[in-house]
Amino acid sequence: MSRVKIVTDSTCDLSHDLLELYDISVLPLMISMGEITKKDGLELVPEEIYRWSDETGQTPKTAAPTIGDAVSFLEPFVNAGLDIIFFGISESMSATCNVIRLAAQNLNYDKVYVVDSKNLSTGIGLQVLRAAKMAKKGSTVLEILNDNSEIKDKVRASFVVNTLTYLHRGGRCSGVTALLANTLKLKPEIMVTEGKMVVGKKYRGNIKSALLKYVHDKEKQLLNADNDRVFITHSGCDQEIIEEIRQYLEDLNIFKEILITRAGGVISSHCGPNTLGVLYISK
Repeated sequence: MSRVKIVTDSTCDLSHDLLELYDISVLPLMISMGEITKKDGLELVPEEIYRWSDETGQTPKTAAPTIGDAVSFLEPFVNAGLDIIFFGISESMSATCNVIRLAAQNLNYDKVYVVDSKNLSTGIGLQVLRAAKMAKKGSTVLEILNDNSEIKDKVRASFVVNTLTYLHRGGRCSGVTALLANTLKLKPEIMVTEGKMVVGKKYRGNIKSALLKYVHDKEKQLLNADNDRVFITHSGCDQEIIEEIRQYLEDLNIFKEILITRAGGVISSHCGPNTLGVLYISK
């Protein structure tokens, strides 16, 4: 059994099967819908969020876990004397990494190593799976951390949003920008750069044509990607579109694994339905 335990937060958007396969534990972030606060991934599903948001015209507020929850989460691994590596959502977007540091201090345990992924969604998941695979093979904390420092800036995370309504409701873009984009049927690409979200290309037309154009635009970069795995991560897209993109990636004949995951509550709260991204590590 590995003496290194890999843990992460619920914004990693990894499926239950992957978490189980690689023995990864997840600390949920908090999502507040009005007066009600629930734990991401445990107490609500994205469909509830979309329904509430459309009924109220608001976007849920998302927050880092409580210190108490973080302490309870770490405690079993601390009691087992394990080396713990935590991969958290970008510190530019959330205080989650700092909550883990404070929890480790409360537990008076110096074998908790906090990694700011500088990313979100399966941009974190790519780092987590790589680390978990190394841990399974018996790699040390230092070996895993050194490997992550080499590849972290090579993670390519981007996605195309169907509507800017949710980002606008959450205060992440102006009402004028959202109205203009929705009126012109623009589907912007959101990219993660140095831990922050920035706007990339803007696609026009329906979501299917926008997503297929977005993926084709990535071909040159995909041909130069690490061939271990690529993620298709979505917030509730038509199965036909997902399959077409999966087939396109398969036809490139690069990746050993093409993994399809559904975005969790936090990511879905901000991007809304019909968002999709292709995420990978560049060589």
